[in-house]
Amino acid sequence: MKPRFYIGLPGNEAMAARLAALEGAETGLLNLHTFPDGETGLRFPGDVAERDVVLVCTMLQPNEKFLPLMFAALEARARGARQVGLVAPYLAYMRQDTSFHPGEAVTSRAFAQLLSQNLDWLVTVDPHLHRIHALEEIYSIPAVAVHSGPALTSWIGANVSSPFLIGPDEESRQWVGAVAAACKAPFAVLHKNRAGDRQVSIDSIPAIPDGATPVLLDDIISSGSTAAEVLRRLPPGSVPVVLAIHGVFAGGALNKVQGGARIITTNSIPGPAAQIDIAPLIADAVRALGTR
Repeated sequence: MKPRFYIGLPGNEAMAARLAALEGAETGLLNLHTFPDGETGLRFPGDVAERDVVLVCTMLQPNEKFLPLMFAALEARARGARQVGLVAPYLAYMRQDTSFHPGEAVTSRAFAQLLSQNLDWLVTVDPHLHRIHALEEIYSIPAVAVHSGPALTSWIGANVSSPFLIGPDEESRQWVGAVAAACKAPFAVLHKNRAGDRQVSIDSIPAIPDGATPVLLDDIISSGSTAAEVLRRLPPGSVPVVLAIHGVFAGGALNKVQGGARIITTNSIPGPAAQIDIAPLIADAVRALGTR
């Protein structure tokens, strides 16, 4: 069987090349062109006939990425690809998993249906699962959620001598507790009240043990409101770490939380804070799918 062919959509070339190198596979660059009327033109790289094609596209700003992604998937099939899979280190449209108000669309299910129609499988990293407990509930294709816990644990062990982990809310208890156990570190979970997209309050901050470094561990930093509120409430003199899986950093959120803290994320979304490489975990998941 011919080796897999990795194609990174714009902004994802580095992750595609990294995954291809880990597997000893080939990679190519997709050429996209935007016409004056806003339509997208696409030129496909290389010969993909009878090959498994892996499209790599982290789904930050998903509305502008969705159509080029679908065009690439359909073109790969038209050129004879055996399978077309998607590596989306950050998977969008997981927040709206129920209808909170009359007439409100459950966009997580709609997005999953659209992706499932044109792809053979999906690999992502720590999607935001709340009322949906597993991707298989909404995706009709094999959908694997890679857990970044081992990479986070390794980074903490190498960079923080006496960590005290803090989870932002009760939803984070299970996975923050798992990372804390792996690090042999104490942890606490906060009670968070959200009044809007950018309005967050914290009931109280736990006492930080003497000599410990507070490590706020979150799955996503989007507006930065939670991290900023926690940092504001920490005792003076500490140099905290904000550690997140997905660094969305919408609307200048990186500057909002950066004062006095060390901000570290995985490279699920490229950016200046993306210092933890999760490509090996993703590559293992892709290889496992290939054996099915």
